[in-house]
Amino acid sequence: MFSSRVLLLAVLISTALAGPWANICAGKSSNEIRTCDSHGCGQYTAQRNHRPHQGVDVLCADGSAVYAPFTGMIMGQEKPYKTKNAINNGVRISGRGFCIKMFHIKPIKYKGSIKKGEKLGTLLPLQKVYPGIQSHVHIENCDLSDPTVHL
Repeated sequence: MFSSRVLLLAVLISTALAGPWANICAGKSSNEIRTCDSHGCGQYTAQRNHRPHQGVDVLCADGSAVYAPFTGMIMGQEKPYKTKNAINNGVRISGRGFCIKMFHIKPIKYKGSIKKGEKLGTLLPLQKVYPGIQSHVHIENCDLSDPTVHL
């Protein structure tokens, strides 16, 4: 019981020390969450095909630079879709009590260290796959909890 409380406290402290995440997208002064369009809504738990959205969509223009939200390690490639398409790419990043997946980006690399605010990659062409969608980076916590508070 005591050790689980100490572990929980350590996680909360490390998360607090990490501070808010960096801006995700070039040309944006803040991490603005996608509103609703004909393809759905971008906030956490928004309904998508009769299931809740498990992440948050941060607005970003197709082809824009995408930055690391926190300092950590890129753990490998992540693909959000079972079938091949022009936006089926992303990465998993871990560090400072966080583990996230970022989708719809072409990363510079799939493994290694990265610093908060460092260029991670480029946003892929969402308009080619979903015409009319608000282009965005999808971010989800590995444990599927709400990442909104860090943005």
